[in-house]
Amino acid sequence: MIQAFAFYLFAIIVIASAVLTITARNPVHAVLWLILAFFNAAGLMVLVGAEFIAMLLVIVYVGAVAVLFLFVVMMLNIDFAELRAGFVRYALIGLAFAVALAAEIMIAFGAWSAGTIELGRRAAPTPDAVPNIEAIGLLLYSRYLFVFEGAGLVLLVAMIGAIVLTHRERSGVRPQNISRQVKRRPQDATRNTRPTVGQGIEL
Repeated sequence: MIQAFAFYLFAIIVIASAVLTITARNPVHAVLWLILAFFNAAGLMVLVGAEFIAMLLVIVYVGAVAVLFLFVVMMLNIDFAELRAGFVRYALIGLAFAVALAAEIMIAFGAWSAGTIELGRRAAPTPDAVPNIEAIGLLLYSRYLFVFEGAGLVLLVAMIGAIVLTHRERSGVRPQNISRQVKRRPQDATRNTRPTVGQGIEL
């Protein structure tokens, strides 16, 4: 009874926060509703026994992605009138995507009601006594080690490409020369003078 109450509570909050994320007029409020949806989705994952996915939702999506969205939205000078003006222009494209996603969800429900899919269990069988995090770690660092490393290399190349594309050379900037600073002697940096009273120092 407690599990059913927790499930319906988390599910209702997820659906409500998702709707408010879409309908919110203020982008900051939309990101905050999105964070609430991620937290409750993590609660649903805990209920079904997928604690690894729940941990990823909290650490990766809430702790990194959603917070990054929040800071970007708060730091950018967004013209809300311009954002609302482009809604009518892309309404048909958004409606087409919504219909396609709804059709995919209906097909997924039909496939799920037809019978359970055991392809994942047959491809990588794990004992029931092993926790999910331990099972995922064993598979990632044993059977799928090269795929995991390849994904890391792809992300590294993407990060380097983003840095290279956004890097711009600026003129008129004096770069720092570390070796020249280290070789500099105190005699070259300071000068002892004895000016008379009222004379001052010549620069």
